[in-house]
Amino acid sequence: MCGIFAIHGVENPASYRTRAIACSKKLRHRGPDWSGCYVGKEAILVHERLAIVGVDTGAQPLISEDGKHILAVNGEIYNHLALRASIATDVKFKTHSDCEPILSLYKKHDKDLCNLLDGMFSFVLLDESVTPTRIIAARDPIGITTLYQGWNSKKPGSVYFASELKAIIDECDKIISFPPGHVFDSRDNSTTRYFQPSWWDGDLDGPNATIPTQPANLELLRTRLEDAVRKRLMSEVPYGVLLSGGLDSSLIASIAARETEKVARAQLELRQKKLQEAISGPPTPTPGLINEETTLVSWPQLHSFSIGLENSPDLLAARKAAHFLGTVHHEYTFTVQEGLDAIPEVIYHLETFDVTTVRASTPMYLLSRKIKAMGVKMVLSGEGSDEIFGGYLYFHAAPDPKSFHQECVRRVKNLHTSDCLRANKSTMAWGLEARVPFLDKEFLEAAMNVNPEEKMFSKNKSQEFDADGCPKMEKYILRKAFDCAPDGKPYLPRSILWRQKEQFSDGVGYSWIDGMKDQAAATVSDELFAKRAERWPDSTPDTKEAYYIRDIFDGLFPSEAAASTAIRWIPRGDWGCSSDPSGRSVSIHNAAYGEEA
Repeated sequence: MCGIFAIHGVENPASYRTRAIACSKKLRHRGPDWSGCYVGKEAILVHERLAIVGVDTGAQPLISEDGKHILAVNGEIYNHLALRASIATDVKFKTHSDCEPILSLYKKHDKDLCNLLDGMFSFVLLDESVTPTRIIAARDPIGITTLYQGWNSKKPGSVYFASELKAIIDECDKIISFPPGHVFDSRDNSTTRYFQPSWWDGDLDGPNATIPTQPANLELLRTRLEDAVRKRLMSEVPYGVLLSGGLDSSLIASIAARETEKVARAQLELRQKKLQEAISGPPTPTPGLINEETTLVSWPQLHSFSIGLENSPDLLAARKAAHFLGTVHHEYTFTVQEGLDAIPEVIYHLETFDVTTVRASTPMYLLSRKIKAMGVKMVLSGEGSDEIFGGYLYFHAAPDPKSFHQECVRRVKNLHTSDCLRANKSTMAWGLEARVPFLDKEFLEAAMNVNPEEKMFSKNKSQEFDADGCPKMEKYILRKAFDCAPDGKPYLPRSILWRQKEQFSDGVGYSWIDGMKDQAAATVSDELFAKRAERWPDSTPDTKEAYYIRDIFDGLFPSEAAASTAIRWIPRGDWGCSSDPSGRSVSIHNAAYGEEA
């Protein structure tokens, strides 16, 4: 993943080059490996590179062979080899970059190319073959990558794009978070949705809302998730997995460990093949394809990483999972004070004042710094599962299957405002890329079309068990899909596979959230809190912790344009949820966790 900055529709762009580079420099933490700048007829594209695929040849912005199409991308295209193979053999690729096929796809499919991409991405493509020049910009279906769009009222006709808010905040008086699954076209200033999956119901809250009726296909769920992990191991640099010891990260780690073993064997076979070629001569290369060796990784054994307060629930569970999986495990502890000290930095990188996101992002931010210091550039992470399967404990209060499914869809649709934003910005603050297999398009297609009755769970999981004695708890069908491996080798120990849901911000240690609350209580006086609605009539903080975080945000980004891009997650009050977003605030937590212990 990288950082991109672009402006289109500006007169004499060469005179703006220095300013554009200064704006892009604010994103350099996302791409510390190299910087590139293209100045066109009425546009500038700047790129900050984090090299993971095509390390030696993938510098951006990428320029087509005829020099008329220029591309800057933040993200990874997992099906780039297949795309290269599908493109005419007379196309000469300049690099091994997974992003370069986008240029050829644009010439053939125009902006419809977005549906052909399998990956996480935000890109800006400049077309200088037409007059006036044209720019298109797009964001991946769920919004795993971040992208902002802005306008300057003093420069009518101009439009800005950047991977983070901070790059355009001083340039624009109107800014939006670019909507996931959409593409912008300067030709008519339109922004249209290209991502139209079968489960994406436009009439979600209406009388004609479509609710899935397909029974859960456990084998399909398992194979789709395995495929999703496999394609995300595309890397030319060392990688690892974030392991909290919860179900989601542990499943990803389990699959990745199996795949890494296969890759290690493949590397051995390649070395043997090269030795044979040295004797008999190399095979004839296939035109238009890169060597498959570039998709292999550097480490023969999976590395896993966890963080928490000393003896926290997640550290203990992650230790158990890592031992079972045989990963090279790295465990880090932090103190409450270290977390509190980091909060202003975290908010600066997150660019949001959502309490839930800040709580969970702080330990992830601290862990990412440790990981990057080891030379690791990419990790797999477990975001998305709770939204897809209704795994948050408050889902037990859903009154019926329809409501359960509607809430799942809402949460998936809004992942770009919360967990995706956290996973992207907490890691990219240190030039570390996080990939999220649960948000694979094909896996989503299988999981989001399951009858919601099969996702629902009771308030007391001891009340219902299946024929194998497994509790009908949250994310039951996901757990069950990995309860028995085809090869007879368990994916996880049962104590991890059937572990009670623990939100990351809780699992790192309960005193972390308590410490944030205590800090806010000591910082925000009753008098200030009483006047909070006068200061913030919109998105008014409802706790001193929310006030404390919003105050820091405003100090870093003091404009209405910045605040308008931040979205708070509000718990379902109509389902009896507390205004405190902590998982511990849900009544089911203590009873269910106590039973499991």
